[in-house]
Amino acid sequence: MGELPVTGTDPRFPGATILPFEGKAPQIADSAFVAPGARIIGDVTIGPEASVWYNCVLRGDIHRIEIGARSNVQDGSVFHVEGPRPDTDGCPTILGQECVIGHMAVVHGCTVEDRGFVGMGAVAMDDCRIGEGAMLGAGALLSPGKRIPAREIWIGRPAKPFRTIDDAQAQKVRFQTERYCRLAQRHMAELHG
Repeated sequence: MGELPVTGTDPRFPGATILPFEGKAPQIADSAFVAPGARIIGDVTIGPEASVWYNCVLRGDIHRIEIGARSNVQDGSVFHVEGPRPDTDGCPTILGQECVIGHMAVVHGCTVEDRGFVGMGAVAMDDCRIGEGAMLGAGALLSPGKRIPAREIWIGRPAKPFRTIDDAQAQKVRFQTERYCRLAQRHMAELHG
């Protein structure tokens, strides 16, 4: 993971804004993809082969954000955190490995375990946990403190259990992960000509 220039740019990720905040600079693996227009601020770690797509905002100013290897955060998504308060140490935003975050999702101070899925336009709030291989459906709202068990799908506003994920659905998530890893390589090749 490279050092961050103070100017807010990183030659590995042309067109992205990558900024330190209060002495903490984003740490981004060389094999990751950060698209033009993305904003990565503060205490953010992005793992190998992960991708953060166009116009995403990851703001690690009052706690940390971690994006695991081979996970993707799709266009327009927003990641933020909950800072320490008198009653809590706060809530980082942690994304495990091989997770899929759909377009325009909001992930705020919660944990998504390995191979978890957050659908397009969904909202996951403070101190939530989306279990391994679990899914928060498109447009759903997971209210603070809720837990989705491994390999369950929750849908609705507020989100409620819908069904268990079968092997075919789990395979579709793995396919999306692979697709986004390959697609990120193609976008990087275009940007670096």
